[in-house]
Amino acid sequence: MNGIRLATLFALSAAALTTSCKSNQMKIERLPYPETPRGEVVDNYFGTEVADPYRWLEDDNSEATAAWVEAENAVTQDYLRQIPYRDAIRERLTELWNYPKQGSLSRHGDYYYYFYNDGLQNQSVLHRTGDPAAEGEVFLDPNSLSDDGTVALADLSFSEDGRYLAYAAAASGSDWVEIRVMDTRTGELTQDRINWVKFSGAIWAPDSEGFYYSAYDAPEKGVFSSQNQFQKVYYHKLGTKQEADRLVYRDDAHPLRYNNAWPSEDGRWLFVIASEGTSGTEILYRPASGGRFSVLLAGFAHDYAPVDCINDQLYVMTNDGASNYRLARIDLNAPAGLQDVIAENAENLLTDVSPAGGYLMATYLEDAQSKVYQYNYDGTLVREVELPAIGTASGFGAKREATDLYYVLSNFTSPATVYNYDLETGRSFLYKAPQVNFDPDRFVTEQVFYTSKDGTQVPMFIVHRKDLKLDGKNPCYLYAYGGFQINLTPGFNPSAILLAEQGGIYCVANLRGGSEYGEQWHRDGMLDKKQNVFDDFIAAAEYLIEKKYTSSEKLAIAGGSNGGLLVGACEVQRPDLYAVCLPAVGVLDMLRYHKFTIGWGWAVEYGTSENEEQFDYIYKYSPLHNIREGVSYPATLVTTADHDDRVVPAHSFKFAAALQHAQGGDAPILIRIESKAGHGAGKPTSKRIDEAADTYAFLFWNTDTKYKPVRK
Repeated sequence: MNGIRLATLFALSAAALTTSCKSNQMKIERLPYPETPRGEVVDNYFGTEVADPYRWLEDDNSEATAAWVEAENAVTQDYLRQIPYRDAIRERLTELWNYPKQGSLSRHGDYYYYFYNDGLQNQSVLHRTGDPAAEGEVFLDPNSLSDDGTVALADLSFSEDGRYLAYAAAASGSDWVEIRVMDTRTGELTQDRINWVKFSGAIWAPDSEGFYYSAYDAPEKGVFSSQNQFQKVYYHKLGTKQEADRLVYRDDAHPLRYNNAWPSEDGRWLFVIASEGTSGTEILYRPASGGRFSVLLAGFAHDYAPVDCINDQLYVMTNDGASNYRLARIDLNAPAGLQDVIAENAENLLTDVSPAGGYLMATYLEDAQSKVYQYNYDGTLVREVELPAIGTASGFGAKREATDLYYVLSNFTSPATVYNYDLETGRSFLYKAPQVNFDPDRFVTEQVFYTSKDGTQVPMFIVHRKDLKLDGKNPCYLYAYGGFQINLTPGFNPSAILLAEQGGIYCVANLRGGSEYGEQWHRDGMLDKKQNVFDDFIAAAEYLIEKKYTSSEKLAIAGGSNGGLLVGACEVQRPDLYAVCLPAVGVLDMLRYHKFTIGWGWAVEYGTSENEEQFDYIYKYSPLHNIREGVSYPATLVTTADHDDRVVPAHSFKFAAALQHAQGGDAPILIRIESKAGHGAGKPTSKRIDEAADTYAFLFWNTDTKYKPVRK
């Protein structure tokens, strides 16, 4: 790049390009794409030479990359500005987003704490009240931590006595957080300040005098892109400086592992949960008084998640010997293997077990919808919790002395509704229901099962107006994830209502790679079986077309992160099948993903290009490396953000540049690069609405769909 004048390199030609003609809409004059130089970089993988012409875009600190980002955003924003109903979509999305949102209540000390958003606040505000029947007061407003709402709370934890709150704040969507401590009596910050923490919050010691946390050494360069190694566990005593914190655990032999502390509530034991990636754990333990850590449950073939520790018995949720998970216990004084407490359910997946008032609350998934059961600690069933509606339920944990708890329930057409649950009687009482700006009775949610390429039955949720006609003329947004044991369950999204109001269809497919049907469902979509996930998604699209829900001319596919990989792979494998592709913050360069930040942690899911066998199957589906020149690709809007330090934006930069170079048709290939934002967590409401407005304007325009104002 030396000697190249940036102003010349990225100058936009005065001649404008016209997008493909719409049958009933005006034309959009698209500016030319920036002239993105193609370098000469070639890598050799086990005898296979692979060109990487856009390697220079990986340098997120270079002037050339910054100029390219500015030029690409100029093209994208100019295109989106010309969509005549973009502002109307933003206005309606703002109305749909603008309703009071309240989370469940949890008790700490003398107060109940909960998050509340009055409608359009960029970040929800932590409130507290001494009486759940009384109106609460603001305790911590994260909107005050920045001028533009781009600092968010990534984690909260209260000391056992409720006197202190530790919060982890993330700036601009970064995974890096700073831990601060508040005195709940005064609401004032203490002098405690912890930096260079990632994938950890404060885990309080039972005596409330300090907490454990996991941190990395400060990066010497490339804060948002350099690989992170040697995560260490520290103990911080309140009132001291970070430099004085005690090193509790480090593993010098394994730089690419996560390590997190977990102390027992009675103060007798300290555990470290280690992992080499996003699945598979190992549990080490020692007396809290000190000594060396020993392996209690060896990794990394199975998952072990501590639930509680009572009378030297550790309760863990695990898929060891149970694809659908079970709750087991192990004697810490004489560990001789796991003993069942709640045996595996052969039909339904156990997703969570939480202590509450001397009981164990177990949440299951039945065809991706919540079922909750209450157990005694000896594993005897007390009752099934009668949920007030079908959907996704969460929040069933509480203190050991609690007699009740608060949980939330939501689905595709109903935002989070808060209920109070009496642990003794098993009765649920409505506590807080949101008032929304639409009529839920106009819409319906179906669950269908379709057949994938290899005969596997895959479930999918379909949301639409009750008066929908199956004529193949409906715009459709098909979303999925398909990986990392992530389960997609019914949840409210204002954008889905906007689409359904316009006669569109919002679909969520439960692909393999998640664990909706247990660990085998996950394993059937990882490593050398990753193609199953793409086949499941393609089959979902074909089903929707075959059943006349939509057509190829009306279908958009979408996904983020691992779901961005999904969209990118399916776009290059079946470009004929969709009108619009929306890969968000995607893992799109499968040969180099592991070289940045914590990408190494995904190797257990994907494999890496450093292993010859794994390279062979990764290379076959890597979206960036399977783009072919001259192919007519669908209209594509790639979205990413400048502070994404999980899936670095270089993935999206290189993919967009390669698609623009290769595009053989007239459909636009655009990239929208958000500033002061990251992978998605903590994104301000204003930025969420803006991105959704741009996404749906792009979708409507490129599926030849007119937006009609909603009658109020």
